[in-house]
Amino acid sequence: MTLPQRVAIANDFVKRSSFPIPLFVDDMDNAADEIYAGWPERLYIIAADGAIAYKGETGPFGYHPEEVDTWLRANLPAAPL
Repeated sequence: MTLPQRVAIANDFVKRSSFPIPLFVDDMDNAADEIYAGWPERLYIIAADGAIAYKGETGPFGYHPEEVDTWLRANLPAAPL
């Protein structure tokens, strides 16, 4: 697989699922995967300055989306309706 193929697959996913948040595609050397160790699943919150604000444990047992919800509610202003 090539990087353009990865980007095409990601774009297809975003379009088909109406994915509402930014999606990033790792380079072919999988550097982000090596740094963040997202397998099998892991949740991160990246601050505006690029620092890691929240790093969840690896799943499935350490996968707790409610912790992300709690962090977001405590640290971000409410979105207008």
